Amino acid sequence: MQTFGAAAAAYQQGRPDYPRESIDWLLDGVASEGLVVDVGAGTGKLTRVIAATGRPVVAVDPDRKMLEQITGIETRQGSGEQLPFEDAAAAAITFGQAWHWVDPVRGSAEVARALQPGGVLGLIWNVRDESYDWVRELGKDIHGAADHGLIAAEGPPVAAPFGSPERHETSWTRPMSPDDIEAMIRSRSYVIQAEPQVRDRILGNVRELLAGHPDTAGRELIEMPYVTRTFRYRRP
Repeated sequence: MQTFGAAAAAYQQGRPDYPRESIDWLLDGVASEGLVVDVGAGTGKLTRVIAATGRPVVAVDPDRKMLEQITGIETRQGSGEQLPFEDAAAAAITFGQAWHWVDPVRGSAEVARALQPGGVLGLIWNVRDESYDWVRELGKDIHGAADHGLIAAEGPPVAAPFGSPERHETSWTRPMSPDDIEAMIRSRSYVIQAEPQVRDRILGNVRELLAGHPDTAGRELIEMPYVTRTFRYRRP
């Protein structure tokens, strides 16, 4: 999947980082010297938080234009189904906002190949908290073109040799300007791929919502509520 490179700058501006609390939980028990491979790294949103824990990390993505946004961290082109690493090379392999692009059977087998025994497969998503009225309305505007659910009710699909995951959830907010929110929307794959008139309609609806809703109107910074959902699996 190499759609996102066309909107790399919007992705970097609009997409949220990941809360350190979630990453500390995800990597709990992973040795400080253990290699972490961040797959579907994009512009390095998750990669940078992992690097801040002091562990060595390599960012992997199929799109070179996305990887060009990352500095000071090793990058390699690859995918969840084809990792550019030898067997048992990694102590942990993470997918931030990315596992839903991976074939779960092929990806699970490939991750198991590249993980050390007992190593961690970590899947993490930032999800807008639609218990807030204006965020729910925003979701309706965005998904007017397509409805992409990221996580099924029973959790993400992961295949053998991995079993059931441990789960962690944290709620937090991110201050965003209206321009940041628009950049976030422009970085979505279904907006990138939409016909120009559809894209213009989506963005117009969002601007109208932000300008008119009492929770967002006239604000230079808007607190975007997120729930970060994290799933941790161990390689047998």
